[in-house]
Amino acid sequence: MKILVINCGSSSLKYQLIDSATEAVLAKGLCERIGIDGKFTYQPAGGEKQVSDIDQPDHKKSVSLVLEALTNKETGVIADLSEISAVGHRVVHGGEKFASSTLITDDVMKAIEECNDLAPLHNPANIIGINACKELMPGVPMVAVFDTAFHQTMPEEAFLYGIPYSYYTKYGVRKYGFHGTSHSYVSKRTAEILGLDYNKAKIVVCHLGNGASICAVDGGKSVETSMGLTPLMGLIMGTRSGEIDPGAMEFIANKENLDLKGVMAILNKKSGVLGLSGVSSDFRDIDDAIKDGNAQAKAAKDAFIHRVISYVGGYVAVMNGVDAIVFTAGIGENDKSVRSGVCKNLGYLGITIDEEKNSIRGEETIISTDDSKVKVLVVPTNEELMIARDTEALAK
Repeated sequence: MKILVINCGSSSLKYQLIDSATEAVLAKGLCERIGIDGKFTYQPAGGEKQVSDIDQPDHKKSVSLVLEALTNKETGVIADLSEISAVGHRVVHGGEKFASSTLITDDVMKAIEECNDLAPLHNPANIIGINACKELMPGVPMVAVFDTAFHQTMPEEAFLYGIPYSYYTKYGVRKYGFHGTSHSYVSKRTAEILGLDYNKAKIVVCHLGNGASICAVDGGKSVETSMGLTPLMGLIMGTRSGEIDPGAMEFIANKENLDLKGVMAILNKKSGVLGLSGVSSDFRDIDDAIKDGNAQAKAAKDAFIHRVISYVGGYVAVMNGVDAIVFTAGIGENDKSVRSGVCKNLGYLGITIDEEKNSIRGEETIISTDDSKVKVLVVPTNEELMIARDTEALAK
């Protein structure tokens, strides 16, 4: 089967066409600046990347461009659309309604819409992408794969907040967690690499990118994760504050004469390593600034590493042990100083890092020494492949 994977944002659309038999990516690309002016990127496997400025007033136009590129007589990778057996859609928030991926029906669409309040920046865009594909590809099975689904195995003591219980029963205010597709793929792949029984293994996954989260996977199930009701909770991130004293919000509002919306804009868009460093949300820029002697940039990176250490240590305690710690996503896969910085404080677990192996970027490898009691790995994430696998299983 050939599976089209769609990841729709408010003004962007990422896509991949995957052959589920070989799990090879046949083509991939990105639609950007939807509703503004439009930039379209397409790259067939083994071919040149094509970038063009094409007006994209809405997501329907973007999807049509994707389908035209895939079937282009010169650079396309399929003869016609009938070769696409199913479409897998990334959906950010499934609330408590979805604990696994599901075929999209009218009832499922209604349930996704009911989660819009929980992810107002993401779910409406995901719905737009689904509707555009349904209109242009009638009769083709559509599957929703939820960022939150993997974490629905968390026990109540892990997901409840210390606020009146009625807010949970009435409004669903609780920890949901995100990056679930990534945590699921990476934890499974880690067990495969190490020859562990996934249903018995204890694995901490560190998904460290511009958005970052950590997950404790015990026996193949998420039992704790750092993001919460929204992706704002947990680690210090690119522009997000992560964990913060709620009272600080009122303090900042009074000092800066801000309303709640203004405070939330700061916590979401002007905080994290960007706000701490005063330089950038990109760790490459942070590292350049550190080399130039920028103490504020160093403090930002140190604070990020400290927060990762705190969560990893806490999640080892939650699982009462750990077999492996794995790094993934942009920073986790590429920044050796973050990996070594985190592991330096985990020596009490019997962890030792092979610095030569740790020098890799974006490669799947074990970076701990042979005698390390806990294995440490780098495993590049592949959310699109997980979406394709779930889509194939449901479409069949």
